[in-house]
Amino acid sequence: MENFTFYAPTYFAFGKGSEKQLGTLIRRFGGSKVLMVYGGGSIKRNGVYDAVTDAMNENQIPFVELGGVQPNPRSGPVYQGIARCKQENIDFILAVGGGSAIDTAKAIAAGCLYDGDFWDYYSKDMRIDQALPVGTVLTIAAAGSEGSPDSVITLEDGMQKRGASGEAIRPRFSILNPEFTTTLSAYQTACGITDIMIHVCERYFTNTTEVEITDRLCEGVLQSMIAEAPKVMANRTDYQARANIMWGGMVAHNDICGVGREQDWASHNIEHELSALYDCAHGAGLAVIAPNWMKYVLHHNVSRMAQFAVRVWGCDMDFAHPERTALEGIERFRAFLTSIGMPATIAELGGKEEDIPTLVRMLGVADGRQVGSYIDITPEAAEAIYRMAM
Repeated sequence: MENFTFYAPTYFAFGKGSEKQLGTLIRRFGGSKVLMVYGGGSIKRNGVYDAVTDAMNENQIPFVELGGVQPNPRSGPVYQGIARCKQENIDFILAVGGGSAIDTAKAIAAGCLYDGDFWDYYSKDMRIDQALPVGTVLTIAAAGSEGSPDSVITLEDGMQKRGASGEAIRPRFSILNPEFTTTLSAYQTACGITDIMIHVCERYFTNTTEVEITDRLCEGVLQSMIAEAPKVMANRTDYQARANIMWGGMVAHNDICGVGREQDWASHNIEHELSALYDCAHGAGLAVIAPNWMKYVLHHNVSRMAQFAVRVWGCDMDFAHPERTALEGIERFRAFLTSIGMPATIAELGGKEEDIPTLVRMLGVADGRQVGSYIDITPEAAEAIYRMAM
């Protein structure tokens, strides 16, 4: 295990009616005028919008709205939000929604206190060390952004999808009411479960040895998703299944599962080019990429992949041929993702073979960008993984 520091100070209010604490929490964390960031019309149809705005009105907290944030969030609303914050003297950003709304809110919060272009943080690997405070009201269990110091944005000029990070953008509080996720479609739910599982896998596949505690944490979260997914697919209003998935999404990405170990993130980076080019759901793209990445890296550490197969998927260990066990685990993972409605190929996302050079170019590995740490993703490796996934 490697040395590490771990500080995750987000205040979580979890469960039915937790949104009633919103006004108190905004005041507690220094908010006096709020920019409320959200996506499409779903929060107005399912009652979340009314619950949130009523809570702010009851506590006499003035707020300005920025709606219309898209999945795979774009830079345009970030620039709009920064300008509005400066015009309106906003001192607190509230995201209402899933990862797209939260990541947009984080980018706005960082951009408000930066003299340059907020995109510098995303394109130059700059650490975000100052930002307006951010709070969240979560409506989709997936990205884990409600408890993480990370944000991913797509620059509309060139459709580059990149991430930035810094403790300054870790939410000060997050309100997690599982009831707010019961109106999600089966597809949205499955995309979220997939994202949660790959967040864990990005940490699980590591070159660091002797990390049994975090291995077991990772395996436990994965097994919980395997157990809860069929329940919520059969009954999308199953509160307890929704609750376990919602908390699992946070645990998967606030880094409690990743401390003390090298992390990879190749599958996420390789997928980002799919959602940038095809505007597909991030979880759907991950369902396509991750199993193929696993097959490509299989022989880098067959024992770890076999451990994944045995501990997570219940495969019998073939000690004479551990690669067979490893491959069986990968196929069980792929079959699980398919069983909850996820695609298995890039073609299902609308991709074509002739797009592969564009995807590799967008990934930037030919220009020296490092993608992945489990193995280094070269242009040849990226092309091979995209072809396997096609």
